[in-house]
Amino acid sequence: MNDYLENLDRALSKLPEIKGSGERFVVPEPRLLTEGKTTVLENFAAIADRLNREPEHLFKFLLKELGTAGKLEGSRAIFHGRFTSGVVAELIDAYIKEYVTCSECGRPDTHLIKVDRILTLRCDACGAHRPVAKRQAAVIVKAEALTEGEIYEVRIDAVGSKGDGIAKKDKYTIYVPGTSKGDTVKIKIKKIAGNLAFAEIAAEKKA
Repeated sequence: MNDYLENLDRALSKLPEIKGSGERFVVPEPRLLTEGKTTVLENFAAIADRLNREPEHLFKFLLKELGTAGKLEGSRAIFHGRFTSGVVAELIDAYIKEYVTCSECGRPDTHLIKVDRILTLRCDACGAHRPVAKRQAAVIVKAEALTEGEIYEVRIDAVGSKGDGIAKKDKYTIYVPGTSKGDTVKIKIKKIAGNLAFAEIAAEKKA
């Protein structure tokens, strides 16, 4: 641990002193269009540039979370499958919280650096730094595949920024409008896209 801290201090000392600009941090809304069986994020480059992150890093994150394949084409990102702007916006928010926002001051004025092969988030505004934990895919044994039109019972574990309840079932993240954190509901799957599923309430909430 001491070696890590020493190497971190050494790495940080080589970075230029940059202080937060004080500007309001506004990320462009994702602009999506469907081309056949693919979804195109037209302003991907503008989003990556606003986040001050390498496009490849953000792209790999989105591919993993969407559970799909794709490619970068100029300023656009192309994903196999059909996804909504709401879903992509939720994932970009998650990326910002994990790889952009300082956990101490809440500013986005940060850089990613590697120290002893550990990815570290360094804040240029307040000087704080923290290791960034790699997101590990859950190990699923005989995971149940969801089926569109089928009914399942789930527990709502969180609420997204758009107000939809979020549940987890095996590898799937399920969005359920009209639910609150802590609800246990029966849902009907309306659409599945990669590791994401969209559902509606199929029965009354349990008391």
